[in-house]
Amino acid sequence: MWAIQSFLLPEGLVIALTDPQRPGWGMINGLPRIAIAMTAAEYLVAVETFRTVFGMHVNDMSDRTVPELGAHVGMCQPLGGSNVELMAPSDPDAPLSLALNRFLDRRGTGLYALMLEADDPNAEADELALRGMNVLPLMTGATGRDLHPSSTHGVLMRVYPTGSVSQPDEPTAEAPRLSGIVRVIMATDDASVAAKAYSHGLGLDVTHAEPDAERGVLVASATAAWGAAIELVSPLDESRPFAAAVASHLRDKGQGMVALVLSADAPAYSAQLLAARGLDSDLHGPFGAEVTAFGTRFVIAAN
Repeated sequence: MWAIQSFLLPEGLVIALTDPQRPGWGMINGLPRIAIAMTAAEYLVAVETFRTVFGMHVNDMSDRTVPELGAHVGMCQPLGGSNVELMAPSDPDAPLSLALNRFLDRRGTGLYALMLEADDPNAEADELALRGMNVLPLMTGATGRDLHPSSTHGVLMRVYPTGSVSQPDEPTAEAPRLSGIVRVIMATDDASVAAKAYSHGLGLDVTHAEPDAERGVLVASATAAWGAAIELVSPLDESRPFAAAVASHLRDKGQGMVALVLSADAPAYSAQLLAARGLDSDLHGPFGAEVTAFGTRFVIAAN
């Protein structure tokens, strides 16, 4: 027998049918990667940069993805955390390239999409739509289902089948031996509202939004069973550098992903090494020691 449940999301009150015999409605089981969009000219540079500068194992899958999807796709696969995915248009008429080019025309090179996994993405898409999430039609040739940023507080999300990309057992790692993504910082207008959407809408495990006086933000954390945590933040006290940076992002770009947090044994040394290899760096940035590459802020935190 089905039960009636109601959820208060930013779009209003959503009434949904749920199966009480099923242990929990949410089927999202992981956050495998976060994608950076870039031009085709930048793509080969990015592959080499993540290999030789960041010291990561990079799997360039373009030989398969260009003919199948019309786009370049590379996977940075360090040990631990979520992967960094590199995406660039190739065939201008392919649906994925069209989407990438629209993003690049609007926002430029930078953080593009957050990828989730579920055993059955289509069933998950139906469930998410019942809970008021804005699920987009299946893209031609795609194996994942897209969630429009209007219902995820500014982030394009894509739900893929579980195990959508194989991970090497022992990926090669060179200095500075960075992890994958352990956390993504996401700027929101109100972290408490975003927390409800990510809990009731997406079915993730979400903490209550609480003020963080040291950083000057309201913060909640959303997690799947594995992969990076999603840190939902909204500014409270812009006299604090962290809050000021979040507020600046909201003014300039609106809600969305601000920075990817990686980890290392020695964060300051790692940032210095990356700077010596040519990356823009700030050892005392608002989010901590950080470097910037391909329109993306990478914060280096302690293991």
